[in-house]
Amino acid sequence: MKTNRWRNRILWMAFLVCLVMIFCLTAFHRPILSGKESESSSDQKHKVVFIAKSTVSGFWKSVYAGASNAATACNLDLIFEGPKNEEDYETQNQMIAKAVEDGAEVIIFSAVDYEANADAINDAAGKGVKVVVIDSDVDSDAVSCRIGTDNYDAGCKAAEAAMKDENEEIHIGIVNYDKNSDNGQKREEGFRDTILSDERAGIDAVINVLSDTENAKKRTKKMLKKHPKINVIVTFNEWTTLGVGYAIQELGLKDRVRVVAFDSNVVSVGMLETGEVDTLIVQNSYAMGYLGVETAYKLINGYSIKDTIYTDTIAVDKENMYDEECQRRLFAFEKSNKN
Repeated sequence: MKTNRWRNRILWMAFLVCLVMIFCLTAFHRPILSGKESESSSDQKHKVVFIAKSTVSGFWKSVYAGASNAATACNLDLIFEGPKNEEDYETQNQMIAKAVEDGAEVIIFSAVDYEANADAINDAAGKGVKVVVIDSDVDSDAVSCRIGTDNYDAGCKAAEAAMKDENEEIHIGIVNYDKNSDNGQKREEGFRDTILSDERAGIDAVINVLSDTENAKKRTKKMLKKHPKINVIVTFNEWTTLGVGYAIQELGLKDRVRVVAFDSNVVSVGMLETGEVDTLIVQNSYAMGYLGVETAYKLINGYSIKDTIYTDTIAVDKENMYDEECQRRLFAFEKSNKN
């Protein structure tokens, strides 16, 4: 009898333990995908198309490096493309239409033309595609976020560098690029508003050139011959920087004409060392690319975002070009070439 009672007690205790275990498994269970479902889920990357103004310059290679690293971190399918030159807004519009057709969820965009790219961007947004602008703006209210340099402020920094000229009179030549590119116009506006506060300064000539080294060089040489008093030149992007630098080099004017320019690559940094260029206003192109893709990820996943994000610029000259921060910024294009 005692044996049977003991056996029954053990069975009853075992039954209670089983009930407790079942309750725990039921209460704390979380659904787990099967192997196939999990694999399928991880392979479904969200598609983002990055349409730049170009893909070949040092600036855009650095942008791509930042964008590519962000896409890896966010597990996004990133396509990075752009026209062959920074004047071709029509090819950009075709790329926008194709991105929509191919199922892009977000387009990251840098406009060649503030107005001529607007309809294509509005059409994309009307079809449900989110739009993030970096570097160069477009005339559209459908843009979710704008990321890039505070171009007016960058123009002010260029003027401050120009005012370091020690001449009693500052005769200025402005070499800008496409009048329809929003960032170039804002840089010129900031430059003008600041430089004309210096009583020594006057603007002798303003030219708008193609965003192309050879055209910028030819037009700069022509400007200098027509206005020989010019002793300061300011220019506002990577290609025009090279064109102005080559013009100064070929005319042998590096000791007489101060050049304040924008962006950096291996050639313009060399010009900074040898004196054809006196100051480079260097943007944070890597950050633009990274933040553009990171913002696209946030839009896809429903996170709140800022409508404007400014990246910083620094003025680099012979005195500070070997400082650690300047070296990192000047040679961002080298890092991008390794990606």
